[in-house]
Amino acid sequence: MTTDAPARSGWTALPRRRAARPVPALLRPRTPLSRRTRAILATASIVGPVVGWWALSASGVVDPPQFLPSPVATWKAIVAMASTGELFTDAWATIQRVFWGFGAAIAISVPLGILIGTFRGAQSLFEPVIGLVRYLPVGAFIPLLIIWLGLGEPPKITLILLATVFFNTVMTADVVRQVPTSLIDVSYTLGARVGEVLRKVIIPHSLPGIVDAIRVNAAAAINFVVVAELIAPDAGLGYRITKVARFSQVDQIFAVLVVIALIGVTIDITLRILRDRIGRWV
Repeated sequence: MTTDAPARSGWTALPRRRAARPVPALLRPRTPLSRRTRAILATASIVGPVVGWWALSASGVVDPPQFLPSPVATWKAIVAMASTGELFTDAWATIQRVFWGFGAAIAISVPLGILIGTFRGAQSLFEPVIGLVRYLPVGAFIPLLIIWLGLGEPPKITLILLATVFFNTVMTADVVRQVPTSLIDVSYTLGARVGEVLRKVIIPHSLPGIVDAIRVNAAAAINFVVVAELIAPDAGLGYRITKVARFSQVDQIFAVLVVIALIGVTIDITLRILRDRIGRWV
């Protein structure tokens, strides 16, 4: 800010500021980028780590070299495991566990989170116990789940449920609390009832944020399914990692990790598309 007015007695004149230099759109906060720029950055985010991985494995820094297989060796391991059918069997078993465990968590946490975020009574009733239980380490429940549910699929699915349901509830409640109070007040002024406000204002406004919360916790579900598959496993990607690790088959471990990452990216992209379709008004 500049001024040509004479300075008042005892006041110093404000300094003249230089004209601001043009800043590239890439460095301006929340400035939209062109489709070409976004495509280049997205490609670099994938190619860069792969090139670094290849360079590190080829440099010989890791000794013995088989402890860090190259991308080519990892791809060959994927092809070999896929040719025997074991990769598809393990991937399908893992996907099913994530679907049932995390699906149950969504079915519980989304309605409960909406209630907590909407009604102060529900918040006072449920939030204290959720705030306590969500800090308990899920791995500590494995012995109890085995005792209570046996060694089949129920303890694995329940572990994924416990690992995600509380966090998704809290995040859903936080999203619902962000609905502007003015929208709710206007709805009451226009004669809407409580149920109508919930169905036509609060839930539609919160849906995109709820899907984003599900996206975040889907990653946790995929992470914990590897832990769940340590419970008397017979198939699954976590089981496959444990099995090949006994023989130091590091290339196959990397291959399974790549498959897990691809499954996670597929789930994330699907949820992004869903969010964009159901939240066009936001």
